[in-house]
Amino acid sequence: MFKVNPILSMSIIFLTGWVMSKLIKKVRLPTVTGNLLLGIIIGQEIFDLISQEILDSSSFISNIVLGMIAFTIGQNFSLQKFREIGKTVLLISIFEALGAWILVTTIFFTLLKQPFHVAILFGSIASATAPAATVMVIKEYKARGFFSNILLGVVALDDAWCLIIFAVSHALSRSIGAHIVENGFVFTVILKVILEIGGAAVLGCGCAFILDFLSRYIRTRSELQIYTLGFILLVVGVAIHLHISVLLSAMFLGACLINIEKHFEEKGFFDALKNIEPMLYMLFFILAGANLSFSSLKAIGLLGIAYLIFRVIGKMGGSYLGATLARAPSNVRKYIGLGLIPQAGVALGVALVVKTDFPEVGQIIFNTIIATTIIYELVGPVIAKIGLQKAGEIRESADDDY
Repeated sequence: MFKVNPILSMSIIFLTGWVMSKLIKKVRLPTVTGNLLLGIIIGQEIFDLISQEILDSSSFISNIVLGMIAFTIGQNFSLQKFREIGKTVLLISIFEALGAWILVTTIFFTLLKQPFHVAILFGSIASATAPAATVMVIKEYKARGFFSNILLGVVALDDAWCLIIFAVSHALSRSIGAHIVENGFVFTVILKVILEIGGAAVLGCGCAFILDFLSRYIRTRSELQIYTLGFILLVVGVAIHLHISVLLSAMFLGACLINIEKHFEEKGFFDALKNIEPMLYMLFFILAGANLSFSSLKAIGLLGIAYLIFRVIGKMGGSYLGATLARAPSNVRKYIGLGLIPQAGVALGVALVVKTDFPEVGQIIFNTIIATTIIYELVGPVIAKIGLQKAGEIRESADDDY
C-alpha cells in the first residue's frame, strides 16, 4: 500500500486546502467548516493522505496557532475599549459566557451522569463563540444600528472570557481527576487556579514589557513579523515548560501590550502576522478534522445532542439576563443570543488541550466538539441572520441580494 511521506502530506494539505477555500466560498459556508470536513476526508479515517508524523505533530502546530489566536484575543482587553463599549456589552458578554458554562456543566453532571471534572470541561468549552461567522453575516447583509454594534462588541470579548473560564475549569478538573478530594481540597483548587492565572499573567505581561522596550530597534515590516512571532513562541514555549496555560499566557501578552503601548497602531504588532495567519489557521483546522476518530463517534450521540441544545439555551438565557441587568432595549434582550451560536477556533483549540491533558476522556470531548462545531458553523450564520432580521437591522434589499 502506498505510504504518504510527511512532505507529500503537507503538499496535499495546502493544495487541497486551497481548492476547498475556493469551493467553500461558492456555497457561502464558513471556511472553518470546509477545512474541518477536508481534514476528515483526507485524514486516516477515509483516504489516509496525512502521514502519521504530521498527525503526531498536531499538538506542536496547535500550540503555535493557539498562541497566535490568544495573542490576538488579548487586544480586546484594552482599557480604552472597555470605557468605550460601556456596561451593556460587558454585562452581556460576561453573562452569556457564564450561562453556557454553568448550564452545560449542570446538565452533563446531573442528567447525563458525567463525572464532574468531565462536565465542567464541556461547560467551559461551551462558553466560546466564534466571532468570524457573526461578523461575516453583519457585513454581508450590511446590518447597522445599536443591536449590531452591541453584538460585535459581545463576540469580540466572548473568547477572552472563555479562556479565563477554561483556565479555572482546567485546574479544577485536574485536581478532581487526580482524586485530590481530601482535607484542604478547596484551598488546593483555589491555589492551583491562582497559580495558573497568576503565572500566565506574570509571564505574558513580563514579556510584553520586554517586547515593547526592544521594539525601538525594529526597522522594517519583515523584522516586525519575525520579532512578534518570536515573542509569541517564547511565551508559548516557556508556558509549556512551566506547565501553565499557553492560551492565558499569550492572551496576557496581547492584553498587556495593548495597554502599555500608546502607539501600538503605528507599530502594528497585532497586524504583523496577517500574511502567515491564513496558512497556519488552515493547517490547524485541517489537522483538527484529521484527528477525528470515527470509532469514538458512536459514543458521543447523546452528549453531542445535549451539548448542541443546552449550550444554545445557556447562551440565550445568559445574554438575556445580562441585557436585562444593563437595561438594554427590548430587541437586544430578546435576540442578541441568536448571534452567539457559531463556535470554532477557540473551542477547538481548548478541546485539543483537553485531548492532550486528559487522555482518558479527551478523545470523546474532542470528537464531540468537532462534530458540534461543524453543525454550529452551518446553522449559526443562518440563526444570526434571523436575529438581525428580528432586531430590524437587515434591510430587505440586502436580504434579497442573498
